Amino acid sequence: MSIRHTFACSLSLVALHAVAQVPPEIGGKLNAIGHAVDLPAVTALYAPTLKHQSYVGTRVTREVSYGKDAAQRLDVFAPDTPATTPRPVLIFVHGGGFVSGDKHTADSPFYDNVMLWAAHHGMVGVNINYRLAPKNPWPVGAEDVGLATRWVQENIAVHGGDPQRVYLLGHSAGGTLVASYVGQQQFHGQSEIGLAGVILLSAGILDPTTAEPSAPLKAYFGDDPHRYAERSSFQGLVRTRLPMLVAVSALEPPPFERQALQLQNARCRLDRCASFVRLAGHDHLSTVFSFNTTDESVADAVLAFIRGSGTAPTQSASN
Repeated sequence: MSIRHTFACSLSLVALHAVAQVPPEIGGKLNAIGHAVDLPAVTALYAPTLKHQSYVGTRVTREVSYGKDAAQRLDVFAPDTPATTPRPVLIFVHGGGFVSGDKHTADSPFYDNVMLWAAHHGMVGVNINYRLAPKNPWPVGAEDVGLATRWVQENIAVHGGDPQRVYLLGHSAGGTLVASYVGQQQFHGQSEIGLAGVILLSAGILDPTTAEPSAPLKAYFGDDPHRYAERSSFQGLVRTRLPMLVAVSALEPPPFERQALQLQNARCRLDRCASFVRLAGHDHLSTVFSFNTTDESVADAVLAFIRGSGTAPTQSASN
């Protein structure tokens, strides 16, 4: 059965529809790229739109240590205007196939764009780096997500954030690490450490036992498929009652979309459907590159989830 047919026929799916649309001049080029993950091409589409993004009104604290390793660093973005109550917190975990990526590099607008968007919408943003594979395979990435989350719980009040309203947003491989942290008790203990919700945005591998073989899979989860079941977060993701938004792009690589559908269907069978959105016109990279641009189609869905205290309006999927 095709992915499109699954979407059309699966009554267990729910969808959150963003009102905003991908700008036509970008959408046409994304369609031409198709389901491929083309970093240079998509960067060229979105980087110019963020060239002059404003830091005015945002207090930025960079390179804060949350661990002993040089990679265990985070940036904090907070509105510099006083608030009457502590602000919700958005932790962002970048992708990069487990082996690359950075929260911020010189001359790049990514991923400050996600943090500036959060601050401009009344949140405190926390952008983390983590130790990369293959030097640091499973479970190191998920452990770092846990360490960064605990740092937020203990320190974010100083930056005006509310430790009781912390949302984890993971993109691509970062979504896999966030999923591991949430879905496996060894990383968070008896609770989700006060998280208000989790957002899996174009997440890569949610269940290594059913994922297609790939270099990123082996780099992080290892070469031995017999170990994948014990390293899978899937059953924990199905069982958790933590509010969850699962978002995939219309042009997602099919293996990633299948993983998201597998998770949503399993949750719905237990009457625990996540908020689910299929982002029209977007591809795997544009979902995160579009934050803080005039293309608000992804950001609006995330904001609705957060402002709804981990819930969002839903309706049956029709495509």
